[in-house]
Amino acid sequence: MKRRNLCSQFHASAFLYGWWHPVNWPLALTIGKEVIKSAGTFWVAITLMIVAGSHASAEPPLKAEVMHWWTSPGESAAVHQFAEAVNKAGGQWVDVPIVGGTNAIPAEISRVSGGDPPTAMQLPLGKQLDELVAQHLLSNIDELATAENFKAILPDVFLKAATYDGHVYALPVNDHGHNWLWYNKSVLEKAGAKEPVSWEDFWAAVDKIKAMGGVIPIAVGAQPWQLGQTFFSVLLSKEGPNLYYEAFRDLDVNAIKSPQFKDATATFIKLRDYSDEGAANRDWNIATNMVIAGKAGFQFMGDWAKGEYLAAGQTPGKEFNGVLLGENGRTDFTISADCFVFPVNKDPEQTKAQKLLAKVMIDPPTQIAFNSRKGSEPARLDVDPSKLDVIAQYGMKALQKPDQRVPCTDFLDTPDFIGAERDLAAQFWADKSMTVDQFVDAFVKIVETEKSRR
Repeated sequence: MKRRNLCSQFHASAFLYGWWHPVNWPLALTIGKEVIKSAGTFWVAITLMIVAGSHASAEPPLKAEVMHWWTSPGESAAVHQFAEAVNKAGGQWVDVPIVGGTNAIPAEISRVSGGDPPTAMQLPLGKQLDELVAQHLLSNIDELATAENFKAILPDVFLKAATYDGHVYALPVNDHGHNWLWYNKSVLEKAGAKEPVSWEDFWAAVDKIKAMGGVIPIAVGAQPWQLGQTFFSVLLSKEGPNLYYEAFRDLDVNAIKSPQFKDATATFIKLRDYSDEGAANRDWNIATNMVIAGKAGFQFMGDWAKGEYLAAGQTPGKEFNGVLLGENGRTDFTISADCFVFPVNKDPEQTKAQKLLAKVMIDPPTQIAFNSRKGSEPARLDVDPSKLDVIAQYGMKALQKPDQRVPCTDFLDTPDFIGAERDLAAQFWADKSMTVDQFVDAFVKIVETEKSRR
């Protein structure tokens, strides 16, 4: 009876304070003595005390609140790899997902400027970091950059974009290619079309799919960001990197008025003839799933789309494939990166959590686990490509040639310019009366506005 009462007291105290709280140790010792008297099992009491003591002395996990916009099935599966790795390393990943970058970024900045920063937050690597760094709102990760030798393991454009006044403020976690063309292999086979590597191959394939009927040749999400991205992908793959740089980096008005730029513009709008009426405001992952399900043949989309195929149980190179269209054998890759930044805070425990997050995220095994599910290439150039799928290996091969690493517009232009270009692409797509020359004239005005700000 005495032992039963003692056990009841122990359970009640444990409920209030936690099983391994020191306040429970005297009760545990007394219970142990009673057990010894009745059963002679001295080691039961000793074991109970040792376990209680070891748990009491263990440090709690470093709590890390992480804001991001990875919410689709493929993206969520990738985030889980980060969370799992951080938790195993002694952290506690607290997930704060917000649907869509256009919603997430203002929410993140509001938290930081309002004095309630998260431990870490996702941003696109590029000029969006400028103002946060200028206002001294971000902590640098110089120690990690030196330890991991960022100069050797990251693309030059990534390190340059993450560095301000000699300090590194952002951690790239992937290498996203924006200019991928994805396709359903079964649809192409049924239509009698070969897998494309050039624009000539592509037009032949969509013509055959259109003639076959029952399948939309190109799945399109006609949202401004998707169309703006498709436009610069067409420009790069059709006309080459020189014109791309002249238009988006150099803001060369003569280049924008050139026959080559007009040809790229005409190629972009020709895609509309192979899409469907339901394209307006369609989310990118909905369009991706149209290709996955065989309802559409192709989609122009960044390599994050591959994560949706993987989440649907498909195998790269078997049910689907991806290609970097190009002319003259080129496989230019418009590189971009999702990065994490670590807001300045006054809590030493949060600083420890930030260092743990950054170290785990750039670790080679974590890089492979995350990017294998995200659809992107690892940010690190030194990972073992044999551990990647066949499409990722193809992408990594393209990235080994420095002249094919073409920075996306995030690295070249201000958010205002990028937004204006996207809106113009969406207007052109929606307005069938708008001509190529009218598009070019409007693009010139955008460029001239951007030049006035530099």
